[in-house]
Amino acid sequence: MPDPTDLVSIQVVDYDPNWPQIFQQLRDHIWPSVCDIAVAIDHVGSTSVPGLAAKPIIDIDLVIATAADLHALKLSLGSLGYEHRGNRGIDDREAFQSPENLPCHHLYACVQNSVALQNHIAVRDYLRTHPSEAAVYSKLKKQLAQQFPTERERYVEGKTDFILSILEQCGFSTAMAKSIRRANQT
Repeated sequence: MPDPTDLVSIQVVDYDPNWPQIFQQLRDHIWPSVCDIAVAIDHVGSTSVPGLAAKPIIDIDLVIATAADLHALKLSLGSLGYEHRGNRGIDDREAFQSPENLPCHHLYACVQNSVALQNHIAVRDYLRTHPSEAAVYSKLKKQLAQQFPTERERYVEGKTDFILSILEQCGFSTAMAKSIRRANQT
């Protein structure tokens, strides 16, 4: 079953200053059940960058030390109503469908130091410290959402070169960049 947020049209909106509080609310709900398994919980994605336009969906990474921690994490998240959805084509990142009674969000479990986690953190931190690049990215995202309102794959592909240019500036290797490009094309 696909993630329900993948079935609706792509809507990119101006930055909402409530997004950090929504993340905090979600963190406060999730963290007590996983704090003995996960090593961190991070607000990632466009909603984590002040001033950046985004789809109004909070992205959250639960960081686990190793893939061996995934089983226990799945049990704890299951008790909160989350449903494990697999890696959805991205190594060392497992997706969970959120319960309907919570604010709209994507929850991922990422292995510490994995390419998937490094990608999320690097892009977030770069855009937080480069507001002019965040403005360019906002414009690109709005344009792509307007051009491909129901074609998620094309929307993601349209952002890939921009993301890879950020990662190159952050020192990502060619191999890591190829891995990320491949993931964005699945």
